Formats: sequence, C-alpha cells, structure tokens
Amino acid sequence: MTGPAAPGPVVDAHHHLWDLSVRDQDWITGSALAPLRRSFRLDEFERTARAAGVGASVLVQTVTVAEETPELLSLAAGSDLVAGVVGWTDLTAPGVADTLAELRELPGGDALVGIRHQVQGEPDPHWLLRPEVLRGLRQVAAAGLVYDLVVLPSQLPAAAAAAAAVPELTFVLDHLGKPPVAAGELQPWARRVAELAARPNTACKLSGLVTEADWSRWTSAGLRPFADTVLEAFGPDRLMFGSDWPVCTLAAGYPEVLAAARELTSALGSAERAAVFGATAARIYGLSRPRGRSGTDG
Repeated sequence: MTGPAAPGPVVDAHHHLWDLSVRDQDWITGSALAPLRRSFRLDEFERTARAAGVGASVLVQTVTVAEETPELLSLAAGSDLVAGVVGWTDLTAPGVADTLAELRELPGGDALVGIRHQVQGEPDPHWLLRPEVLRGLRQVAAAGLVYDLVVLPSQLPAAAAAAAAVPELTFVLDHLGKPPVAAGELQPWARRVAELAARPNTACKLSGLVTEADWSRWTSAGLRPFADTVLEAFGPDRLMFGSDWPVCTLAAGYPEVLAAARELTSALGSAERAAVFGATAARIYGLSRPRGRSGTDG
C-alpha cells in the first residue's frame, strides 16, 4: 500500500539528461543497458516529472567531460523545473577554484550547486584521500558548493575519512552507496554507511535502489531494510528523494520509483516526509532561485 503523500512540492534531488547527438555516453554498454542508448532530453523529463508532481529538480553529471557541465547549466537556465546542477571538474587540477568561478559566470551558472566525480570507477579505494583530491574538495567547499559521492560500498570508509578531513564541505551520498540489494546483504555496507553518517557534514539520497535490486522482481519489501538503514543513520533531515531518472527506467517508471519511496517512508510524520521529499534537498543544495511552476506531492 502506498504511503501518504508528503505535503508541499517534491524536489527530485537526482536525475540525468543526455543527448547522444551531442555526446556519447560511453558507460552505456552491453545488452542490459540497451534501453538507455537513446537521448533523454529536458522536455521529456519535464513532462515525466511534472506528471508525478515534482516542482524542482537537481540535474547531475554523467560523464567526466569538462564540456558537459556548461551544457547542463544552459539547460537549467532555460528550465523552470531544474533548480540545481551537480557538475564535474577535475578535482586534481591546480585551478579548481578558478574553474568553478568561471562556471558560475556562464548562462545558468547560478544553478551550480555541487560537483561530482565517478569515484566508483576509480580502482584506488582511497582515491578520495589523495592529497590533490582533498585539495580540490577544499576548493569546492570554499566555493560554497556540495560534493556528491558516487561510490561503491568498498569505498565508503574513504568517503567517511574524506568527510572528516574536510569538515567544511557537505558530502551527499548518491544511491545509498550502492548496496547489494539484489543479494539482500546488509553487511558490511550498513556498518560503513553508519560510519559515514556519523560525520555531521554528510547527507544521503534515497535513490538508485531499484536498479541495485533485481530489475524484474524488486519489491518495496526487499528495498525496505536498506531504506530503513539510511533513515536510521542519517535521519529525515539528511535524507532526500532522488529518482535517478532515466537510469531507473531499467527497473521501474518514474511513478513507480516515487511510489516506492513514499511507501518506504510511510511511517514518518508529515514534517519528516516533507524533509525527505523536498526540504532536505532545498536546504543542502541551496535551491533558492525563483523558479516557475511548483508541483505538489499529491
């Protein structure tokens, strides 16, 4: 049974867009990901999200290409739905601060709210703790931006250590740190997530669960132990809903993903659900730009 709707507008804190006529998405390989090998553009997302009652969103990078971030900012400039952009820049470069300042001068630059790197693809489990990376993270913090963590469970200890090393930076864990949902294995992921959540400068996205589960046989009951773990570890004030559209479409449509998130948070009070479905993302990402249409989670 679907839980009660959260009051107020829904913020989708994590989605993607790409246009294959502009740039290839080289991570989309193999037959399993074949449904994603097409363009997913802003107009399609806006129709899909608005139909689900979303009033604002955070658009997140997909490739480690410097040209992508200006393109995402330009999309935000032309949208009354995309309120924030998490882009990419080379954290190991010496001029991170200058690059971030230049991005903010571009069309849509006021929508830049965070930076992300595909740490999950780094073979070094301690990549986040390299001196040049920590230097870059400090410059992200100095710019008033957030850092999104896309890591595997084995990389969570390094993420916790990085959060301790750069306490002035807010770290947001994407997709719960990609737990082994399909295998139903909580440990050692749950312990490592709790260690990360013990740092007060961390938050987490309730996102990506359906694609970590069995795509054809997932259930909310199967997702619940993982959702409950992060709810207990971070609390509603540090947890935010994200659709992970269009990647989620491998396992479920947008309405199903939102319905599952509502069911997984149905035991929360009204104010707590309002945090998960909007207030947490708005606060952490500073989504204060006046936008157009506001949806409701109804």
